[in-house]
Amino acid sequence: MILVGTSGYSYKDWCGPFYPQGTSDRDMLGYYATRFPLVELNFSYYRMPNARTLGAMVAKTSDGFEFAIKAHQSMTHDVAPEPSERRRVFEEFRAALRPMEDAGRLGCVLFQFPWKHRPTPDSAAYLMEIRDRYADLPVVVEFRNTEWAVPETYDRLRSLRLGYCCVDEPRLKGLMPQQSVVTSDVGYVRFHGRNAAKWWNHREAWERYDYLYTSQELQEWVPRIREMEETSAKTYVLYNNCHAGQAATNAQMMLDLLGLAR
Repeated sequence: MILVGTSGYSYKDWCGPFYPQGTSDRDMLGYYATRFPLVELNFSYYRMPNARTLGAMVAKTSDGFEFAIKAHQSMTHDVAPEPSERRRVFEEFRAALRPMEDAGRLGCVLFQFPWKHRPTPDSAAYLMEIRDRYADLPVVVEFRNTEWAVPETYDRLRSLRLGYCCVDEPRLKGLMPQQSVVTSDVGYVRFHGRNAAKWWNHREAWERYDYLYTSQELQEWVPRIREMEETSAKTYVLYNNCHAGQAATNAQMMLDLLGLAR
């Protein structure tokens, strides 16, 4: 099964390009869910989610709609050195997920690590800790540094039943290559755009992801995604090029290319 969606959905500059003009913030998710079967929640990286908020999101969508949710920054970027504090953070995040779990709507938790996060004995141990703390949850890991793109990484993730996030991003030194690797029941692809000029040199974060894929660029991924589908229970395809509705445009294009028009 292949599910296609975008990284986030609540953007003012999507009114017009995607949402009808005048769509209120509270009505965005309901409309979005009529167009796509999956959304990746990114706000949870910036602020710890709570069960009330995630429960309300479930209520605004119908059966079959799934959520991928990004782990809080205290679990990926600013990890506490004390095991007790790490345990507290993991437990608080897990408690927030309960409404989605109970409704059968939680696709997976995405742990997106920063570029400075590299393969070391400590980082390998932390992957084991993630699996131990979330033993029964589908978890996907996104690395940003190309040092992770080696067979040893894939073998370790398979042994831990952790998914590997494939990416499409600028082909710059040090960044991850284009791959179609599956290491768990969940296949995962994130499209960040190919704005090489702004990836390292930008004033605002959105500039890095300001990119609209062409149909030809997306077509390159179609056989890769279908190959991933063959070796996973579900394959999630997410677009993070969110400026001015470009992610929604490309997600719809991919649905069409895959013959999955909603």
